[in-house]
Amino acid sequence: MADTTPLAYRMRPTKLDDFIGQEHVVGQGSPLRTLIEKDALTSLILSGPPGTGKTSLARIIAEITSANFVQLNAVTSGVKDIKEVCEAAEKAQLSIQPRTVLFVDEIHRFNKSQQDALLPYVESGVITLIGATTQNPYFEVNQALLSRSQIYLLKPLSEEDLFRILQHALTDFRGYNGMVTISKEALRHIAHISNGDARIALNSLELTVLTVGQKISIKQAEEVLRQRRRRYDKNGEDHYNVISAFIKSMRGSDPDAALLWLFMMIQAGEEPRFLFRRMAIFASEDIGNADPRALQVVVSAWQAFELVGLPEGEFFLSHACVYISQAPKSNAVTKAMHGVKEAISAAPSLEVPNHLRNAPIKGMAEQGYGKGYDYPHNSKDGVVAAHYFPVGVPHQQFYEPTDRGFEAEVRQRLIAVRSTLLKQNEQ
Repeated sequence: MADTTPLAYRMRPTKLDDFIGQEHVVGQGSPLRTLIEKDALTSLILSGPPGTGKTSLARIIAEITSANFVQLNAVTSGVKDIKEVCEAAEKAQLSIQPRTVLFVDEIHRFNKSQQDALLPYVESGVITLIGATTQNPYFEVNQALLSRSQIYLLKPLSEEDLFRILQHALTDFRGYNGMVTISKEALRHIAHISNGDARIALNSLELTVLTVGQKISIKQAEEVLRQRRRRYDKNGEDHYNVISAFIKSMRGSDPDAALLWLFMMIQAGEEPRFLFRRMAIFASEDIGNADPRALQVVVSAWQAFELVGLPEGEFFLSHACVYISQAPKSNAVTKAMHGVKEAISAAPSLEVPNHLRNAPIKGMAEQGYGKGYDYPHNSKDGVVAAHYFPVGVPHQQFYEPTDRGFEAEVRQRLIAVRSTLLKQNEQ
């Protein structure tokens, strides 16, 4: 009877020599490989995207180690399960039995109390922990656990690594054992569309074989796998990495790259309003007065999107993205904002000078409220020599316009205005 177990499961490596990729983590002579080979492992966290070998590496350790290897899945295990494993490990240690290696898949799914339950046993050495996560461990894993573990970051596999994994599946007895013929072009196509994920690559190969048969051309593979799958979790670390790439591409004035990241997110199901929100913030944070129209364009595009919706709303997303990507950039408003906040925090008090105070009642005017205030509109240039800062606080220049875009004009006006304003400070 034919083995109906998925190909990706059957092809999991069982020894380090069969583990393909992640040379920076388990290559010959690497610290982790040495520890595994010597069966002297310390607690560790394996972090990386799906299909990069985290679980496979844990299973290799399970094959090699003389320790008692126990596996829990964070999705289905609770505090009770954790305590049972840890208490059994403690008893084994007291009776001089083999140490316990605990593998926790998707450890980021453990809440704080679950992670806290593990901590004393990891800290005392009763448990050697291997945690696997697709999320950034520095955000998702208890800092106390992190400080007692080595962190290893696995990367998406290269196309060459995936090509080798696929070739191995074609020849190995656990895979197709030489019974399937597929062109190198088709194999490289599968590797190319798999986004560094070995599981996707093997599943794609299996789907192609089941659909086409034992002799496969590039044309047949492309037809079966027409819908390319992308790795993007809009609730996980990929979300933050891709939105970061989107913002940095716009900041770098590259509309082409910005559009690519934009549509990657749209096609992965990202909320368009979230993208408009980010662009609206960007229009002030990274463009500001270098092009005051940037914010207007984003807001107008957003309003049009709300009226029309998808799919035509993609025009408005693209319009806003291209405009703010090519616009002149300035973070002068951002710097001014931060500078003002620092000045307010540093000032012992911020008393309003009498000449700037409101004097709607005669008694207030008699107390000096509003005295000495010069109405700027009565001046020829609309500016008068005056001190507008709090009592005892010298005039400071927080906003320093750049010489880019419209802000260059603002800069010239401010130079003249500040020259007049500062005359008051010289008197």
